[in-house]
Amino acid sequence: MNKEQRQAFQEVMEKYDERVERNLTRFPERRSVFYTASKAEVNRLYTPLDVEELDVIEDIGVPGSYPFTRGVQPNMYRGRLWTMRMYAGFATAEESNKRYKFLLDQGQSGLSVAFDLPTQIGYDSDHVLAEGEVGKVGVAIDSLKDMETLFDGIPLDKVSTSMTINAPASILLAMYIAVGEKQGVPKAKLRGTIQNDILKEYIARGTYIFPTDPSMRLITDIFAYCSKEVPSWNTISISGYHIREAGSTAAQEVGFTLADGIAYVEAALEAGLEIDSFAPRLSFFFNAHNDLLEEVAKFRAARRLWARIMKERFGAKDPKSMMMKFHTQTGGSTLTAQQTENNIVRVAIQTLAAVLGGTQSLHTNSKDEALALPTEESVQTALRTQQIVAYESGVTNTVDPLAGSYYIEAKTKEIEDEAMDYIQRIDDMGGAPRAIDAGFIQREIMDAAYRYQVDIEKGDNIVVGVNKYHVDEPSPKGLLRVDLSVGESQKAKLKALREERDNEAVDAALEKLRVVCQGDENVMPAIIEAVKTYATLGEIADVMRDVFGEYQQSVII
Repeated sequence: MNKEQRQAFQEVMEKYDERVERNLTRFPERRSVFYTASKAEVNRLYTPLDVEELDVIEDIGVPGSYPFTRGVQPNMYRGRLWTMRMYAGFATAEESNKRYKFLLDQGQSGLSVAFDLPTQIGYDSDHVLAEGEVGKVGVAIDSLKDMETLFDGIPLDKVSTSMTINAPASILLAMYIAVGEKQGVPKAKLRGTIQNDILKEYIARGTYIFPTDPSMRLITDIFAYCSKEVPSWNTISISGYHIREAGSTAAQEVGFTLADGIAYVEAALEAGLEIDSFAPRLSFFFNAHNDLLEEVAKFRAARRLWARIMKERFGAKDPKSMMMKFHTQTGGSTLTAQQTENNIVRVAIQTLAAVLGGTQSLHTNSKDEALALPTEESVQTALRTQQIVAYESGVTNTVDPLAGSYYIEAKTKEIEDEAMDYIQRIDDMGGAPRAIDAGFIQREIMDAAYRYQVDIEKGDNIVVGVNKYHVDEPSPKGLLRVDLSVGESQKAKLKALREERDNEAVDAALEKLRVVCQGDENVMPAIIEAVKTYATLGEIADVMRDVFGEYQQSVII
């Protein structure tokens, strides 16, 4: 906008403001200040004046090119839709296998494995700390035998699989590789992702095992191993999802997630890896919340900021190293136990946010997840939500359809700037691990969560069916419950496994793993060897516990 245009537009805005003031005497606004879900103030109107500083080439650009603000592929969903990857797993491997086959028959295009709590923290189902938790929030995996059952009849060269696993990620990946070999699928043809993001466990989720330094070693060993042996595997999914679920704002979700990403890159470089040898296989995982336009801007800001970090800070040369590829899950914390049918609408809005923001894969939550694990019926509705957006909404017909919106572009810049400010503050503390140790990130999230909840309690944030528009409703029926007999079944399987396997081979493999952990060679080959002897998840994790120790969470005040 040149000087004359700017002056003319300012005159137009002055007249607009006068009309608004006259209008307000008859129709006052609903509130004195409007905010996004993240408590960021929203102007009444966004105009060219709000995006004057943006360079249409350097800041916005075109899809498929640096800085990837508008998407990582030139034609995005006109060429290929996102992967519809419904997160599933419960009870036994047999039950979860049936659910996976059901979802694949319904048009799902990728698998996403949920593991139970004992599996996530490296305990076998017969461990005393696993009592009452086996199969409750995911599938119980104790050994390679369970993993073989989980993927029975599912050819691993035909699907991509995401596994939400962190502290024992190396063990579960080893099991997946071993199942592939048994199916005759070479490692080079395996496609998928392990979450493998331990820093966000210390920040927001809590399923950690080992201290930060050995945890980072395990992660960089996976980077190094997969870069040579499993080249199509995404070795980490750096997760903002759980940071947002813990109560962060949109900008905090971006800032803290990318700060974690920087820490992983630095650890890999310190381990001697070349940036372009592993960076293309990094992926991210974000939350889709209710504020549709803020969420779209968040995804665009995250993509642009990561591209700049990889190019300017780390000197990446390969454009694939600068591309932020990410999975999205709709916001579990936004689901309500009241009027559960309303959750279908919330998930539809969040689905639109993810798609308009350019996600590469998507899980849509089911309406009953505030109460229990989802039933087949509710999972089908959640999957159909994605399919309706994909095939009926029209939003996939053009790339980044909201680009150029004064509001979207201004909000994208605002979130990018605020996220970068957090990254700089974390850098000043010595990086994400040290900021976590100091409790900085946790406190920032706690404060944001508190402010959000206070606004709900005061009625400033309306949650339909919770603090407004109540109805009397009967107790829910037909919920999916996992019986305690699952735990007894898993114990019996473990007892039989330990009697049938070659225990001398198991002991030798575990001792070799111990020696490797005590040294500095890559742990992955030793873990794979142990897995193939049918050493259990808990036995392998216990060897690493003995060598590495266990993490003790700091008290945050």
